[in-house]
Amino acid sequence: MLAPSFEEEVDRYHLAVPEITRGNAGPVKDLYSRLEDVTLANPFGGIARGWAQVEARLDQASRQFQDGEMLGFDTITSYTARDTAFLVETEHFRARLDGAAVAEEFALRVTSVFRREEGYWKLVHRHADPAARPQSRRSLAQPADRAAGH
Repeated sequence: MLAPSFEEEVDRYHLAVPEITRGNAGPVKDLYSRLEDVTLANPFGGIARGWAQVEARLDQASRQFQDGEMLGFDTITSYTARDTAFLVETEHFRARLDGAAVAEEFALRVTSVFRREEGYWKLVHRHADPAARPQSRRSLAQPADRAAGH
């Protein structure tokens, strides 16, 4: 069997990502490299480094969401070299967060980096944040605890 192309891996990625908003981190975990240089910076803060931290952060994120629905991906750009590729997108979802009674729509600005390992594309970095829309200069200058709603 031939290893999937980068485009095929992106299709698989697009099927896996919405599962987090349904409480299921498994499909995204399957895409990740298991090497210790993997990283994850998700909307819940901080940066996880190494497979153990990334796996724990993915599990934590999946517990924050219920009843998720993917509304679409806007691909801004992608680039593929011999053994490295990246994808810049806006992801649009509807989900209940932290047990809220009503689902809300939200968008994430996402950069994903992939590396070819043993012929297969593996996710090595994902950075997702809610700044999918332009931010005011004032909101960027707020201390981190105020910007996070603390």
